Amino acid sequence: MTEPGTVAPLALDEQLCFALHSASRAMTGCYRPILDSIGLTYSQYAVLLVLWAEETVPQRELGERMFLDSGTLSPMLTRLEGHGLVTRARRPDDERTVQVSLTEKGKALREHAAAAQDQVIEATGMSMDELFRLRDDLQRLASRLRSAESEVAPA
Repeated sequence: MTEPGTVAPLALDEQLCFALHSASRAMTGCYRPILDSIGLTYSQYAVLLVLWAEETVPQRELGERMFLDSGTLSPMLTRLEGHGLVTRARRPDDERTVQVSLTEKGKALREHAAAAQDQVIEATGMSMDELFRLRDDLQRLASRLRSAESEVAPA
């Protein structure tokens, strides 16, 4: 990386965006063997992470938390429903709200996912403190970038 205050050359290895992209692909690749063995994609796993913590979530909130629009989230939920892992139903007290809920079969996958998490942590070669710091730094970066994006977005 170049020094602060200087113009970064347009070399791939000098780009923060590419370093993040490369790390993201490598991280997802670490999950792939275990997720393949239980029939999930990484994106489906991420949906289930939310549901393993909360069991039922409004679909709109799920999309917001995962930064996914309904055109991306809905087909993913349809596939998860087809595998019997989640259900979607309109709330009786508010027909506009669709609740996404975990099924018993979906709950049963949680233990397999915990094994994936352990293997990925081991593969990083990092201590838990290092991993938590990195996660926190990346969450702050993402938040700042989303804020900057919303400030420059056309009205």
